[in-house]
Amino acid sequence: MRKAWLLFSQTVTVAVALLFVVATLKPQWLHRRADPLLTPSAAVALLPAPVQSVSLISPGVAATGYAAAAKRASPAVVSITASRASVQRPDADDPMFRFFFGDRARQQPEERQFGLGSGVIVSPAGYLLTNNHVIEGADDVEVLLGDGRSAKARTVGADPDSDIAVLKIDLDKLPVIAFGDVDHLQVGDIVLAIGNPFGVGQTVTSGIVSALGRNSLGINIFENFIQTDAAINPGNSGGALVDVNGNLLGINTAIYSRSGGSLGIGFAIPVSTARQVMEGLIKDGQVIRGWIGVEPRDLTPEIARTLDLSVTQGVLITGVVQRGPASEGGLRPGDVVLKIAGRPVTNTPQLLNAVAALKPSETATIRVQRGDSAMDVKVLVAQRPRSRPADAER
Repeated sequence: MRKAWLLFSQTVTVAVALLFVVATLKPQWLHRRADPLLTPSAAVALLPAPVQSVSLISPGVAATGYAAAAKRASPAVVSITASRASVQRPDADDPMFRFFFGDRARQQPEERQFGLGSGVIVSPAGYLLTNNHVIEGADDVEVLLGDGRSAKARTVGADPDSDIAVLKIDLDKLPVIAFGDVDHLQVGDIVLAIGNPFGVGQTVTSGIVSALGRNSLGINIFENFIQTDAAINPGNSGGALVDVNGNLLGINTAIYSRSGGSLGIGFAIPVSTARQVMEGLIKDGQVIRGWIGVEPRDLTPEIARTLDLSVTQGVLITGVVQRGPASEGGLRPGDVVLKIAGRPVTNTPQLLNAVAALKPSETATIRVQRGDSAMDVKVLVAQRPRSRPADAER
């Protein structure tokens, strides 16, 4: 037994020695191709190659975000400072006022009131779009460009009904923004808001189109707003809402806010409306709109049941101006307007916009429901009178 163990030990020793020699001098003799599924390196190689996020987005957007759009549009967006003299105290000439405060208080120079807003240069000739409420009542308007230049602006015209105003400055080599295609704008499209919020300087914010055709907000008479969640704050009024290519889609006008700051609900006037108003103000000094002389009201299911009407959609006529176009054409209080010039109307803003789009001195066909009968009424359209603060369609 001892002899066998000794023989085994010697054999193992010789084998180990031979293995050492071979491993040292001829290691390739011992190389054996490993199973790739069992080696860590092979396991990594079998994993799919990582997907580059850049390939999922268009190269321009992935590389620079929205910098190209902001760079293209921002030079044409300006800051506007509108000022006017403060109203003199009505009792300044009162002898009792002068007794207590003296003539010096009466002779003190009047302080000026300042308002800040934004505007957009839309023509090399120096025409700017902004909001009427930005420059309303101002006797001095100054425009500051992004390149540091400034100029006094002249008010070409203003349209309170749409809250659009047109200014003009006399400077050379003005940056001009391009008009976008608002007719193909969709909810969810990315937009940028550019302006001068709170007077801090030009600021660019981004968001999406939250809704289209917003109306019945009580902001303007003619409402067809683009709603966006791009941050819009006081001072942004009159600034630009642009697409990802830097084209103008709208004029930022209002926000819904309980604190004065952005809550993600902002409204812009579509550039199609702003452009139409601008062309009218430049050409005629006013916006020429159609007018028929009615007092409209939304038709609700409750009103329809109360009046025992056979329709539930349309606009109820509650009043007609005597000797006005609607009266002369045969419209009566109690009629429900269904269509104007072939365009369906289901609420008051739609009726106002449809009537405004009519050309004065032309005859329009208005489809109405009167009792149980539907009929067409021919109305000779007149020109809408200049607005008063409380005007509606009438």
